[in-house]
Amino acid sequence: MIFLPDWTYHTMFEPALSRLPAKTGREFIHKGMHRIASIPGGSKLIEYLGHTAPAKQLETEIFGLRIANPVGLNGKIDPLLSGTKAFSHLGMGFIEIGPVSWDPVEADAPEFSDNKNSVVFPYNLESPGLKRTIDKLEKLKPFGKPIFIRLRKNGSIERTRSLLDKLSAYGDAFIMEEPFSSQQWLSLKEAGGGKPMLAASSVYGIESAFIELAGHDKYIDGIVIDEHGKDTGEGMEYALEQTGLLAEQVSSIRQHSAIPIIVSGGIAEPKDALALYEAGADLVMLSGGYVRTGPGLPKRINEGLLDQQTAALPVYDGWIWHWLFGLFMFLGGAVAMLVSMTIVLMPYDEAFLNLSREELMAINPNIYYFMQHDRMTVAGTMVSGGILYMQLARHGVRHGLEWAKRAIHIAGVLGFLGILLFIGFGYFDWLHGILWLVLLPFFWKGYQASKNHNEHSSSCNCTNHQAWKRSLWGQLAFVSLGFALAAAGLVISTIGVNGVFVQTDIAYICMSPEQIASINERLIPVIAHDRAGLGSALISVGLLVLMLALWGFQEGQRWVWYTFLFGGLPAFGAAIIIHYVIGYTSFIHILPAYVALLLFASGLIMSRKFFFYRL
Repeated sequence: MIFLPDWTYHTMFEPALSRLPAKTGREFIHKGMHRIASIPGGSKLIEYLGHTAPAKQLETEIFGLRIANPVGLNGKIDPLLSGTKAFSHLGMGFIEIGPVSWDPVEADAPEFSDNKNSVVFPYNLESPGLKRTIDKLEKLKPFGKPIFIRLRKNGSIERTRSLLDKLSAYGDAFIMEEPFSSQQWLSLKEAGGGKPMLAASSVYGIESAFIELAGHDKYIDGIVIDEHGKDTGEGMEYALEQTGLLAEQVSSIRQHSAIPIIVSGGIAEPKDALALYEAGADLVMLSGGYVRTGPGLPKRINEGLLDQQTAALPVYDGWIWHWLFGLFMFLGGAVAMLVSMTIVLMPYDEAFLNLSREELMAINPNIYYFMQHDRMTVAGTMVSGGILYMQLARHGVRHGLEWAKRAIHIAGVLGFLGILLFIGFGYFDWLHGILWLVLLPFFWKGYQASKNHNEHSSSCNCTNHQAWKRSLWGQLAFVSLGFALAAAGLVISTIGVNGVFVQTDIAYICMSPEQIASINERLIPVIAHDRAGLGSALISVGLLVLMLALWGFQEGQRWVWYTFLFGGLPAFGAAIIIHYVIGYTSFIHILPAYVALLLFASGLIMSRKFFFYRL
């Protein structure tokens, strides 16, 4: 089970899990994410891969609590607390738990209506009961995010006080669904250890007396406005989108009171949350809309808020060093491509082999062509890598984007470490070494200049329009491509370290490794060196594609689409064309390249409207 971003949730998991019983599908996802979050480093991995940590600018202080961002999760989404640990790392600023009851409550899981525009919840929501809730909360320590605990209606102030007394050590704030008098509120606050007490009411249940009570913060510390539910006779049906109704009530309260307001539910798209903030809501909690729209909804809301707060991205100094790093890699690849198209063997190659180009051709021209095939593929990959580095530096690092500098640093470090693969073969291409020495100071200067960059991407993507839905398939294609390229690089490096050749290579050359070695014992070290270079380059470029696909998908960011396009053409062009030029056309051998090309083309086609989208 892996972290479920929107590009896997909507394309694979949601269609598959929707065929299962609602509770089975829900618990499968929640428990799977919980397992990932529970392993050492798992929580950080979720945040890292999803880049879900909110920007510092969104941090807010309310009820005396410091909250990383104003988006929380309604307790109805995870009533059994089976995925709570993971949810705290999916872009949420706080988590609601409950409604908590004394005894366990069994109930069916909520289900979507036939038109998918509303969710039907059972009358009595599921609850693991007080004892199991406390056991779960004990295991969550330290949680890292504020926990708001909602208490189920008990019909007795004494039972409610007792519940509060037992839960006071685990919650940072408490939400009450029952109406109480002013003196009862004071009593409850005392039972809760003085922690914030919030009064919850449905949007149609708020009366003037309730608003008047809200004006006296010594009784209650905030108001929770719950989404409106319609009694269907089988449960309560909640429309996913209730923005107008909720925003109107928020605005009405704001005219009488400055008390903090939390809106719970009624949010189907990022624009809904933004409208509620504009109306005066301080915090929002996601409910059924989170299930429908996907796990990326809180991140999209955070990016939308950041977009409203940020007029333009700042410009940082020092980005030019990473850009020059990419430029020199591009030029190095271009020179290598020119050599591969002409002489193939450099004079120092010939000196090491004690064979001229003509002599090698006379012995077995396919050995020469095979070396050309490797070197041309490396050159195309280097050209593509240079373009990716330059684009990330120009459009990402220049504006201090954390994800862009992170992508360059990870791919760059692994690319430099790849030089270690070359050393063990008894042959070292000194021109390759010189290029690495030229690139190293530019990379190091760029690293020093950008290591503290921590800007987050903002986004104007506020609706679940068709271009966004289609782009999720494009994102899946590019993520798969990046992963496949990096994996292929690892495989090629492993082969280069061990057997050097695969079976199709031997069939093309028409010689076994032993026969090649008998001709010249230095031939295989040179070929192995080229294989290591190709593997290292593919790992580095594959990771760049992967990280650009994971973190760079933002609506309207045309440069990302052009980066994929122009960054991919040299590598694919060189890798595929050279096989036909030299006659190495084994279907099995070229098939991975065609699969990668299909992913590349699919990603470009499916994401283009999203990157060029304008309202």
